[in-house]
Amino acid sequence: MSKKIIIIGGGIVGLSSAYFLSKEGHDVTVIDKSDITSGASFVNAGYITPSHIIPLASPGMIAKGIKMMFNSASPFYMKPRWDTEFFKWSWYFYKSSTKEKVAKAIPVIKDINVLSRELFGAIKASGDLGDFQLERKGLLMLYKTQEAYLHEKDVANKASFLGLEVRELDQKQLAKLEPEVAIDAKGAIHYECDAHSTPTQFMPKIVAYLKSAGVKIRTNEEVLDLEVKGNRIQEIKTSKANYTADEVILAAGSWSGQIAKKIKMDLPLQGGKGYSINVARPTGITIPAILMESKMAVTPMDGFTRFAGTMEFSGNNDFVRKERVMAIASGAKNFYPTVDINANEIASVKTGLRPVSLDGLPYIGRSSKWANLTFATGHAMMGWSLGPATGKLISEIIDERKVSMNIDAFSPDRRF
Repeated sequence: MSKKIIIIGGGIVGLSSAYFLSKEGHDVTVIDKSDITSGASFVNAGYITPSHIIPLASPGMIAKGIKMMFNSASPFYMKPRWDTEFFKWSWYFYKSSTKEKVAKAIPVIKDINVLSRELFGAIKASGDLGDFQLERKGLLMLYKTQEAYLHEKDVANKASFLGLEVRELDQKQLAKLEPEVAIDAKGAIHYECDAHSTPTQFMPKIVAYLKSAGVKIRTNEEVLDLEVKGNRIQEIKTSKANYTADEVILAAGSWSGQIAKKIKMDLPLQGGKGYSINVARPTGITIPAILMESKMAVTPMDGFTRFAGTMEFSGNNDFVRKERVMAIASGAKNFYPTVDINANEIASVKTGLRPVSLDGLPYIGRSSKWANLTFATGHAMMGWSLGPATGKLISEIIDERKVSMNIDAFSPDRRF
């Protein structure tokens, strides 16, 4: 039976949800406070990463954040500020960062990433969006030190045990794989299971397809309030109109927690800011890489190479810290000595906020408080990778069908 569905949020997760829900014949409206041309879904590294099996909330992360708190150029930065919501989230995050919880999360993260990789492929094969970059060249974890190698080797062993394709490369093998660019690294671990894409190409195409399929896209429209009656959301009030719906999907990224507060719900969530620089000149880089000691990502996209990175907790804003941008440029030079990022490219830096949950796992599932509310947010650094999988799971939840995988670990009600 067709349902009238409102999706709050027009990022990769919200649009993927609209894609699969519209395929099932539902009447779908997407509402976003922006014009859907910027933000995390546009400036991310474009990775589709089954290899990223370790959640952001892992042992020692909060300690690292506190240690780096007064160095605004550090890869993981928490701006000193008095913010009770941030304190509470930090406590939950700390409680989640145990070896036991990480061990439980690993197979779940792997499963949803593999599901999403296959769905990206299915979307391309369908022809709905026309042609778009989707390449499976894997991901290189480049390292300079023995410490970094041993850390990633442990992750690689876990990934291999789970059936993911991974191999080690020495300098000669690395040079053979990337012959057009000099790489200053001792070696790499190559996750052959990974893929990549160009977000700035994919996003306009999925918006265009959804419009052609009858999905209503409401841009530059902010959700101001949610009115409830009984145990249901009765009305969505925005800056332009009022809406009613059978089902409401909250997929508003880093702003999801603020919207949840309008219906007296506590959704532990913080915006983690990332930065990206595009270089439209030839770089010789053909395979995506993470520069381990620089803690940044490099992606050969369609028409340019993207250098991205950092995790900054400083509130939901788009303020650019120049020292963080310069850290990305110098980090790239450290591994690719022949690649220069010029002043104009640095000045064109973009930022985006990733929604980070209390444990680095997404919130996917129905609300226990409101019968017609479903959450699809909190994906941290894996939002792009997990977009299609989340959209598929959301459509299965709404239609009360068997979900493609066990989603208990993604419960919006989990706390520690």
